[in-house]
Amino acid sequence: MEKENLTPAKFADMLNINRAVISHILNGRNNPSLDVVTKILGDMDYINPEWLINGTGNMYKNGIDPESLPKEPDLFNQREIFSGESKTINKNHEESGSNSPVIDSQQSENKQFEQSTKPAKKITQIIIYYNDNTFERFNPN
Repeated sequence: MEKENLTPAKFADMLNINRAVISHILNGRNNPSLDVVTKILGDMDYINPEWLINGTGNMYKNGIDPESLPKEPDLFNQREIFSGESKTINKNHEESGSNSPVIDSQQSENKQFEQSTKPAKKITQIIIYYNDNTFERFNPN
């Protein structure tokens, strides 16, 4: 998950399995089932099965370049998210040779926007449910 920049939740969602399954595996409560291993190898066909099952050998199959694999964007690798902007920024950054990012500035027009007036929301009722199947209602009036 670390190499793929995946959180446990994103990893579980990617495999279409319950998030609790990944949590139990990571906490040492359960070992991965055959179903989980099969889903990992099916969705991530570049992972070496021997490494996944036995922990031996390389993580990636022979001939697979880990740097060429698409990665989930993270805080430091967000090129996928802002694809339209980052190409321009990164290209200018590489050409300038400086350490500070170069951002194309665009002229903006001053426009006036009317603020929509919606009626203020007011709390009309609060209901508290207790674990003994009872509840209380509160009205602020």
